[in-house]
Amino acid sequence: MKVLGIETSCDETGVAVYDSEKGLIAHKLHSQIDMHAEYGGVVPELASRDHVRKIIPLIHALLEENNLKQSDIDAVAYTKGPGLVGALLVGATVGRSLAYAWQIPAVGVHHMEGHLLAPMLEAKKPSFPFVALLVSGGHTQLIHVQAIGDYQLLGESLDDAAGEAFDKTARLLGLGYPGGPKIAHLAMQGNPSRFRFPRPMTDRPGLDFSFSGLKTFALNTIQSHDLDEQTKADIAWAFQDAVVDTLYIKCKRALQKTRCQQLVIAGGVSANTALREKLAQLATSINGHIFYPRLAFCTDNGAMIAYAGYQRLLKGEQESLAIKVKARWPLIETFD
Repeated sequence: MKVLGIETSCDETGVAVYDSEKGLIAHKLHSQIDMHAEYGGVVPELASRDHVRKIIPLIHALLEENNLKQSDIDAVAYTKGPGLVGALLVGATVGRSLAYAWQIPAVGVHHMEGHLLAPMLEAKKPSFPFVALLVSGGHTQLIHVQAIGDYQLLGESLDDAAGEAFDKTARLLGLGYPGGPKIAHLAMQGNPSRFRFPRPMTDRPGLDFSFSGLKTFALNTIQSHDLDEQTKADIAWAFQDAVVDTLYIKCKRALQKTRCQQLVIAGGVSANTALREKLAQLATSINGHIFYPRLAFCTDNGAMIAYAGYQRLLKGEQESLAIKVKARWPLIETFD
């Protein structure tokens, strides 16, 4: 079975074809980062319009470059939520319409399930059960994964997601958008001993996160110092270190609670080098294993949607002709 995957939840237009026998055949991605950077963040209306412009040419190019015809495609999977409503509607409308025109099944995919399963596209993949840290601009969640579709929420951010906190702090430092890579780059020149930021909610039991206070601490630090380049780098290092250490502490607790020795890290922040190095220490300390998607699949992409869609199709799921999306959609809830 060959599944065409379509991802348009935010600011990347991603398409891919997953083959149940050969694995991932091909994928293409158009990023809107340059367009949104001018505004310091994603502008929903601009994102939707750009998806409209790019998605059909991107699908045509994907098929043509890989000698695929529409008759080769057995099903279409698209992101159904969560995300920006306008952006989601572009992918859902195109995906459902193609499936109708080609007379093949269509299936809607949960965006975060796509991220959660992205490491399954790699040669080294986790086995069930495992703990997943989903960490991105919109989400920070710890999930206990027993099987595909069998998810238990262990903890989540009560306010800002980790990636959102990176973006906001980068803006305070005048670094621009997207903030995560810019802070990570600047932190390499930082002095580790100058500032120490708090590790929010690590002094109490539980697996929930909160990053808004850390952002406020960064703001107060910025306002109380002259912002020369070295000070910016020192603040970037301290902020990143606090986020990474907080994620480390919570992941350790989650593994202890579930007695799992496998940890999956997915979402845009999973590309952060400091986070990978810190969690590698955790895996070593428990004689466990850690799994990531390749860097190209840490951020939003069509490959993860194609794979997750294939798994949902195996369970017999299909969409009706109605086109439905959901901006807010907890991973552990069914789509009503």
